[in-house]
Amino acid sequence: MKNLSLRLRLMILFVGFSCLIWAAAGFICWQESKEKIDEFFDSYQMLLARQMASADWSHVSVQTQKITNKIIKDIKNAEDEDEAIGFAVFDAGGKMIFHDNENGKDFSFRPEVGTFSKQKADDEWWRIVWVKSADGKFYIAVGQEREYRTDITMDMVEEFLAPWLGGLGLLLILTIIIISREFSPLKKLASDLENRLPDDLSPLTGKNLPSEIRPMITAINRRMAQIDDLLQRERSFISDSAHELRTPLTALKIQLEVAELAGNDEKMRQEALQKLGIGIERSARLVEQLLALSRLESNQAQNEVLEQIDWDNIVRQIKDEYASAAAAKNISFQERLSVPAVINAGNPVLCALLMRNLIDNAIKYSPAGAAISIELNTDHIKVINSGAHVKTAHLNRLSERFFRPAGQKENGSGLGLAIVSRIAGLYGCCLHFANTSKGFEVRIERKK
Repeated sequence: MKNLSLRLRLMILFVGFSCLIWAAAGFICWQESKEKIDEFFDSYQMLLARQMASADWSHVSVQTQKITNKIIKDIKNAEDEDEAIGFAVFDAGGKMIFHDNENGKDFSFRPEVGTFSKQKADDEWWRIVWVKSADGKFYIAVGQEREYRTDITMDMVEEFLAPWLGGLGLLLILTIIIISREFSPLKKLASDLENRLPDDLSPLTGKNLPSEIRPMITAINRRMAQIDDLLQRERSFISDSAHELRTPLTALKIQLEVAELAGNDEKMRQEALQKLGIGIERSARLVEQLLALSRLESNQAQNEVLEQIDWDNIVRQIKDEYASAAAAKNISFQERLSVPAVINAGNPVLCALLMRNLIDNAIKYSPAGAAISIELNTDHIKVINSGAHVKTAHLNRLSERFFRPAGQKENGSGLGLAIVSRIAGLYGCCLHFANTSKGFEVRIERKK
């Protein structure tokens, strides 16, 4: 049943339950009709028995039987239903003195006065009521064949249920037609989906679809839009990554060729190997950033367990990591860290990556002798590097992947702030850039 289509299951269930209800109604109708028929004919039998009990049977003879038989036979246009009723009159000794000339003559003398009894006569079962005559000298039996009552009940039920059966059949046919018609838009929708090209993620139309299905279509369209956006980002990511990796790999290849052509020139070989090492380090950093961004773009980080973030420890470790780079440019740090922070719970690795990229950018693009201010509280995370300034036209593009303003002398991939923006977005925050009186400011705060 579960393997059948919804349309076919609805048809089968509706037809099955309709027939079941009709059969139950027929059974109840049969029981009620049978009860009413029994009441009617029992009353008729008792009335006939009452009239016969009041008669004087003392002078009834064989001749009387013959005369009454002839009188009944001579009635014109009479429909004598021999199965309808039968009666017989017995004397106290059990001798039958009178009967209806059809069925009563087969009755046996087994009086059960004052009640209805079941008796077999001429191989048929009869329902018989026994009474005594008014003078107490005779027994009167009035009976009716039980099969006759059953036939009458069946005729009544058939006449009552036959129109309903026809109506039910018509209703079921109309129901099947209506269900098939109403499911045709779903069938067309399924056909359209099946015949779509693999890269066709255009929205589905909800035209002619039931209102109950439209929320599902809306959800499917929303999901398809998300998939399309994800595929676009993936294509862009792959294209940009290939472009960005081509430059350092080409440089590595050139430096390798220079080292091979150096021959006995030790100085040339050492310079080539030094540049080769710098290129490898840059490539490794680029690959690391690309992998981190790929992981963030695929939303894998959203499913990770949240932990309490120890920002003091993260900032201290990153400062130690960049201590030599900061000392080389005589850069100092100023910290104002308070708990809880705007990002209080999350993935420690991602939060460390966020802070590392902010501090890395601040050190790279700060002039010698600058001060880097790190401020963290419940409202924001703020990193300011004094003496730095970014053109206003570039501010809105700093978080774009692979974007690097023209004239940059520092090595970089253009992914650092894009990764920061993506991590901040995972925790409901956004990234802002501004040139302030204190220097260039990067601020992370809750989305409004």
